[in-house]
Amino acid sequence: MTKKNSAAADPAVEKELEGVPEHMKNDTPEATDTADAQIAALEEALAAAQQEILYAQAETQNVRRRMEKEAQDARAYAATGFARDVLSVSDNLSRALEAIPAEMRESEAMKSLVIGLEATGRELDSVFAKNGITRIAAMGLPLDPNQHQAMVEIPSADVEPGTIVAEMQAGYMIKDRLLRPALVGVAKAAE
Repeated sequence: MTKKNSAAADPAVEKELEGVPEHMKNDTPEATDTADAQIAALEEALAAAQQEILYAQAETQNVRRRMEKEAQDARAYAATGFARDVLSVSDNLSRALEAIPAEMRESEAMKSLVIGLEATGRELDSVFAKNGITRIAAMGLPLDPNQHQAMVEIPSADVEPGTIVAEMQAGYMIKDRLLRPALVGVAKAAE
């Protein structure tokens, strides 16, 4: 009796080999080569699937980080449009206070109005500070195109060319972003 016949005659072995393709039941070199090739192909497919899973996990993590950053920025800078609108109110309040002559400031009839306007200006500055809105420094500094917008050149022998010598409108930042550039006059060499 051959090995093949004895295995086929054993009912336990026959039950184990049920469902296995016929070419894989024989222990021939061709069957072993075919099985090895199939195993190698399956291992390659598994490795490729594992790599795809790693890429998908990395992409998911990148998307999550990006969304968290966008949500954080949205919270931090949500008031940008409103803040720009309120800046014009602040500018008008400052102009109104500057327009009041010194003799009217001392007048008893106007004193309480001036005190009220000044208190409103301080409260507005306090609200700006609470919301991360800060005024951009300008006077006496070199022109920074990221924060200042040069409107005019003013001849000056007293300061270095490119230095800000006049501020027409205050500029503001909201946290680390430009809200509005400062409108400035810049010194140029005297002729």
